[in-house]
Amino acid sequence: MGSAIIQLLVLAGIAVFLVLRLRSVLGTREGFEKPPLSMPDPASRRADVRRDFEVIEGGVDTDITDHVPDGSPAAKALGAMKMAEPGFSVGEFLHGARGAYEMILMAFERGHIDEVRAFLAPEVYDSFAEVVELREDQGLSVEANFVGVRELSLKDATFDRDTGEAELTVKFVGELTSVVRNKAGDVIEGSPNEIKRQRDVWTFARRMGVDDPNWQLVATGE
Repeated sequence: MGSAIIQLLVLAGIAVFLVLRLRSVLGTREGFEKPPLSMPDPASRRADVRRDFEVIEGGVDTDITDHVPDGSPAAKALGAMKMAEPGFSVGEFLHGARGAYEMILMAFERGHIDEVRAFLAPEVYDSFAEVVELREDQGLSVEANFVGVRELSLKDATFDRDTGEAELTVKFVGELTSVVRNKAGDVIEGSPNEIKRQRDVWTFARRMGVDDPNWQLVATGE
């Protein structure tokens, strides 16, 4: 009996440690009552929706003001990005960020982080890989399914005119199911029938005006 109690305490300690470590590399996660939600149509998320905006000198660019206040530092940074790369669209970026969020989050949850390495800055990859390795060392596995993005908003934008380096910070509120199992297959955290909300603030970066159009995740927070 004493041995069984000690094993339970050890498993509980591991679960608490993993939750704290996950929060340090991702955002906060909380549960809520299970609504009768259906899974979103993947085709609708992949739909290539393109909007063309005509920027009139001295006028208001709604592609910018739809997301940040007119005249704000973020708005000026976005305007500078468009000058450096006229084809850049804030709306298209956010559409792509939504898909990148699902792809990267699910790769992390399922332990397939190498599949998205090209989209992660080295320090972010190392942080994610450390947690994945820790789970594997403890014999833990995660079963996760993405439900959808409940909220998405642009929080900030900066642009270095000298280097052409642009950074866009986005707030996500995602919904997913997640179950953590031990080596024996027992559930030690989560439920396959309970939808969790995952809050994240991610910063993406790339150089504007270059041939490579891919953004990298350079920072995570909540």
